[in-house]
Order: sequence, then structure tokens, then C-alpha cells
Amino acid sequence: MQHRNDKDKFRANLNKYTRRAFQMIPKIEKTSILDLGCGSGTPSLELLRLCDGYVTGVDLDQTLLEAFERRSKEVGVSERVTTIQCSLHELDFVEESFDIIWCEGAISVVGFEKGLKEWKRFLKAKGFLAVHDSQKDVKQKAELISECGYDLIGQFEVPYVAWLKEYIEPLEEHLGTLESLHAEKVTTLQEFKALMSEIDSFKRNPETNASVFFVMQKRKRSHM
Repeated sequence: MQHRNDKDKFRANLNKYTRRAFQMIPKIEKTSILDLGCGSGTPSLELLRLCDGYVTGVDLDQTLLEAFERRSKEVGVSERVTTIQCSLHELDFVEESFDIIWCEGAISVVGFEKGLKEWKRFLKAKGFLAVHDSQKDVKQKAELISECGYDLIGQFEVPYVAWLKEYIEPLEEHLGTLESLHAEKVTTLQEFKALMSEIDSFKRNPETNASVFFVMQKRKRSHM
């Protein structure tokens, strides 16, 4: 999983935006966090560094969840991590069981409006939802936040140039220095090719690769 590790390392360059979003939320002791589409856990591990709480990470890819579990052991927080292999279309948690729901880059799987409506029931009264999503239709998304029973605490852009300079270019440079790829396992080569495809897609579609963090709070009473 060498190339997977490469991606995690450079994706962590963007953790400062995770920190910025998390700092908009008031301190909660022993915070219970649900990270939807957690992948291999880069944002989740950052959240655990920022609080004394617990993370339940949900992803459909068991390989990524196993990587998350390994990484949590390496940094000594495995007792604060639970992983669940599950589709975001099939979430089944006790209602009002989380202080915070976190979702970086995965709400598009279910749709922005549907995600806001369906996930709200898992939040405790006046709990928080942080969503990192495409910059597309920002005004409409802000309106949906209110319509779906949340108060917008704050939002900020992660511009294309940040993704380019802090993630894409460092990853591309690193991959370009790897030697003897023909001698590696097929699975490793496949991972390498997938990363190169991601880089190529990013560069060909700059207008779709800026993003926005929305941090919102569930209203105590809502008819939604």
C-alpha cells in the first residue's frame, strides 16, 4: 500500500482547513464524531488530535478502513476509533447519538440536500455538521442549510490553487521520483496508475476543483 501512504501524506497538507473548520465549533468534552466517507482517516486523525473525543468512521471501501485502523494504532488513538463498512445510502445509527457529523468530499454520493436532511436525525440536539464539498452552487447550498433545519455557523473556500500547490503538485513530484515501478506488485502499480489518473483529471478540470467548507448547527426545534 505504498502509494496509498503517499496520498495520505500529501493529503495531510490540507489538514489546516480541517482544523479551521473544527475551530468554528465550541469545545465539547468527549466529543462523539461520525465521519462519513472517512477513507483512510486523514481528517479523522486530525480531529482526534484536536479533541479528546471518539470517531466512528464510515466508508464503503474496507481496504481504506483497514488503513485507517493501522494508522490509528501507529499514532496511539486506536481505542478512540471505530470503523464501519457501509454505504452512505444505508446508514443506521441511533437517533441523536453524535455531537458532530463530519464529511469531507463525500456528501455528493447522496446529494447535498438529501445528506443534510437524512443525517440530521443522527445529531444530538444542537449538534454540528461540517461538510467539505465542491464550490459549485454555493449560494443554493447555503440556502438549503437553512431550509433543512440548520443555522450556518460559517463557511470558507479552499481554492483550486491550494489543492494544486499543497496536494496535487507535491504528490505528482513524489510519484515522478519513484523508480523500478515495473518490479513492484500489480496492485501497487494499479494504485500508482489510479493516483496519476486523479492528478490528470484534476488538472483537466480546474473549475470543479475548488471546494467549500460549511459548518452548521442543528436547530433545537425544526419541522424538517
